Amino acid sequence: EDWYNRAQLALKAGNEELAREALSRRQQQADASEATTVQIDSQAEAIDKLYEGMQMLESKILEAKSKKEQLAARARTAKSTQQVNDMLGGLTGTTSMDAFERMEEKVSALEAAAEVSAEMSTNKALPGSAESDIEKQFKMLESGSSVDDELAKMKGLLQGSSDADSSSSSSSSSKVDDDFEKLKKDAGL
Repeated sequence: EDWYNRAQLALKAGNEELAREALSRRQQQADASEATTVQIDSQAEAIDKLYEGMQMLESKILEAKSKKEQLAARARTAKSTQQVNDMLGGLTGTTSMDAFERMEEKVSALEAAAEVSAEMSTNKALPGSAESDIEKQFKMLESGSSVDDELAKMKGLLQGSSDADSSSSSSSSSKVDDDFEKLKKDAGL
């Protein structure tokens, strides 16, 4: 605009050559302005594309983080499942379950002996037997006591407590305890 006003001023003064130079410079400024506008538009498009690329990158980063967390959770689940399966595998072998079965057989035998003893004490003594009623009563007490002792041992094992009776339990009971503690330790309990 300044160069246009100067060209008019030069023409009014009668200097056509100066007016021509002013218009020439005006044209140069207009061309530079257009080129700058084109560059600005081009840069604006580049900025928009860069922004879109940045948003896509952020989206992929969030997706990767989410996938990482999912994989970590799956790994933890698989590890826990493997530990539980390993524990269950140990229980089905010849370890603690067999010991429990032996203990159950002993208790059943003791219960059967107690029943036989109870039946014999209620029946009259066989002819020719020299057992008195007092001896029968002592036998019944002794048999009942051993069943109670075995029951107390079993309760101690199941509750994890160690009283005086369970501390004097057989080597198979201590093996059961050791196996049970090992399983708990392996499971992280």
